[in-house]
Parts: sequence; structure tokens; C-alpha cells
Amino acid sequence: MFDVNTLQLWSDYSAAHLTKKKATQSFMLNFGPQHPASHGVLRFVLQLEGEYIRHADANIGFLHRGTEKLMEQRTYLKSLPYFDRLDYVSMMSQEHAYCLCIEGLLGSASFTSFYAQVRVLFDELTRLMNHFLGISTHSLDVGNMSPAFWAFEERERLMEFYERVSGARMHAAFYRPNDIDWSGLNYQFFIDLLFFLNNTYKSITEMFVILATNNIWRSRLVRVGVIDNELVPLFAASGVVARSAGFRKDLRLLKTTTYSYYWYLKFRSFLGRMGDCFDRFIIRIREMLESVFITYQVISNLINIFSESSDFSFWLNSERFVTNSLNVYQRARKGTSMEALINHFKYYSEGVQVPAGILYQSVEAPKGEFGTTILSDGSARPFRCKIRTPAYHHLQFMSSQIRGHYFADMITILGSQDVVFGEVDR
Repeated sequence: MFDVNTLQLWSDYSAAHLTKKKATQSFMLNFGPQHPASHGVLRFVLQLEGEYIRHADANIGFLHRGTEKLMEQRTYLKSLPYFDRLDYVSMMSQEHAYCLCIEGLLGSASFTSFYAQVRVLFDELTRLMNHFLGISTHSLDVGNMSPAFWAFEERERLMEFYERVSGARMHAAFYRPNDIDWSGLNYQFFIDLLFFLNNTYKSITEMFVILATNNIWRSRLVRVGVIDNELVPLFAASGVVARSAGFRKDLRLLKTTTYSYYWYLKFRSFLGRMGDCFDRFIIRIREMLESVFITYQVISNLINIFSESSDFSFWLNSERFVTNSLNVYQRARKGTSMEALINHFKYYSEGVQVPAGILYQSVEAPKGEFGTTILSDGSARPFRCKIRTPAYHHLQFMSSQIRGHYFADMITILGSQDVVFGEVDR
């Protein structure tokens, strides 16, 4: 039997031991920026208690290249390739926002032109390309390898269509303000694209069946990384992340924000219920199937155009150009004289004089709302260009989103955000 003094000493020792254990249980851990699952160069400073995340602080800026400042020293056309290098998985969607902003300042934006339909076509192919990579890398993060092989095979075929029209597989620089290069858009292009769409529908279905029926995949995603509907407008979330929380926002469908040819197409946008990782996965699968449906509609319209005429000069003549520089450029394309050659050289060396003003134009990129603000002083170079990227805003509430989860769940949540750091740091 212990006496009273012995019990008191044991009680004091136990209390001191427990206090010391509690004090040393919490520790700090650096995740990234070199970690392969950090989706680029993200650094998380985590406060852990075992595997439990008490606090998370996201550090960005490791990839900052000063893109917006570099654009002030170059003409509008020479700045366009920068947009391929922001989110280097959704290249042409970002070019689209930039071209729409320039066309808006010029007063020559068109909803029904030939190049507006071609842009919609490649925007949806870009959405397929982005979601194939996003879902496959997310499945790799969780531990499933099979979808990666199917997805990368489909991406190779999509990059071939990029290469046919631009000569580049990734950094296409294909879009042009008020113009389109149709030299690669022939009957064979559309026939091959139709064969691809038929086959990719099967690949998307296989990916969905393999993942959605996998108990491990469901247990790792369901009710993990839940986003509150009230936080969506607070952090300016958009795209799949916002719609997974039930926030109805798709720039392609709204009257006030629709652009290009989307208003004349039939398609749907999908909402989630829980706002968790599984909802974001389901929405991306549905968006891919919807992109296939949109592409079929655009191809039908474009084939009708091809069958009506083989000379597309009437599309250029029908556009309303408000600057002499663009009219000179059109004459230069049609002529072969020395004057035409000089005008062509001046267009690409000096650029187009854009009227003074400020304009913000955005598109529904695969990751969310991608926007460009251009402040023009009337010269051939932007006085100021500000780029709005979706992943930058989504990272802002990652800290609150992963707090209270386990460390392995943090990888799942980050993968469901589909972050590419080229657009976060800029």
C-alpha cells in the first residue's frame, strides 16, 4: 500500500509528465515546395498533432516571373504568348480572355463570327485536356494509377490537334484579336476530331466507372474538404470549386457574362450538394461529357460553313474593324505587292493602336474565372495589365479547408482544387 506522501508525489509526477507530453505533441512540418504532390512550388507550414492538422499556412511566390510587368514593354500581339505560360494546362482559354479584352477596347468583339466558333471549339478541347490531367493526377495522389494511363493517351491526341493549327503542342499562341488562322482547319481535321470525340467518350466513361465504384476512392473523397456555400463569394471562388458548394456561377450561361458563341449553344452546368472532393470529381466528369456535346455542335456549324464556301475572306470582310491598322493588315494579307509586305511588317513590329480606356474581360476557364484587365493609353502597348486567375483565390481558403483533417487528407483536398502554380504566382 502507498502512503499519502507517495501518492502525492506520483500524482505530481504524472501531471508534469502529461503536461510535457502535451507540450511536445504539437510540431511544425514543412510540406513542399519540392514535394511531388504540391502541384508546383507550393509550401505549406503545417502545425500537426500526430497526423491531425491544427493549423496550415500556405506560402506562395516561389515562381514569380513578373508577367504583368513584362507585358508593359511589349506590343499587344507580342504579349499573347505569356498567357500560354500561366496555367500551362489550359493554354487557349487564357488566350481567349486576352483577345476578348483587346477586341472590347477596339469595339470589334463578335459573338457569331467564324473565329468566335473556332475559339469555343478549342476552349472545350482545352477543358477536356485540363480535366484529363486534373483527375488523373488526383487519382495518382490518392493511390490509383489506371486512370493516368488512359488520360495521358487522350491528352496526346488533344495536343495533336493543337499542333495541327498552331505548330506547337502546348504553348500554341493560336488566338489573335479579330482574326483566326484557318490553314489547319480542313475536312480531315474535323473528321479526325469526330473520331477522337467518339473514342474519348468511352475513355471518360471508363475513368468514371473505375473511380466512382472504388470504395477506397470514395472513402478518401466523400465528406473530405467540404466548402461552405457562404465562403464562396467571400473568397471569390469560381469554376468547379464554387459549383461543388452549390454556388450557381458559370460565365458561359449568364446573359451578362456570356462570350463568343456560347449563347447559341445548348449545354448545362452542374452543381454539387456537399461541396466535398467527391462532388468536385463528379462535376469534372460531367463537364467533360458536356464539352464533348458542345464540340459536336460547333463542328456541325463549322462543317456547314465549309460546305457553303471554300474562301473565307468574306468572314474577314464582314467584321467591323475600328482602327486603320487592322484594315491595313487585312489589305496586307490579300496583296502580294511590296506595299503589302511593308504593311505586314509594320503590323507585327509596331502593333495595333488600341484606343485609350480600361476594360475587364473574363472567360470560364477549366479551373474557374480567368480574367484580364487592360488599361490602355492609346498606344500599341498596354499601360497596365492585371490578370485574375482562379487558383490564386482558391488557395486563400485552403488553410481553413484542411484544418481539422489528417495529413493524408490534405493531399486529397489539394488535388481536388486542381492548382497549377504558373497562374498563382505569375
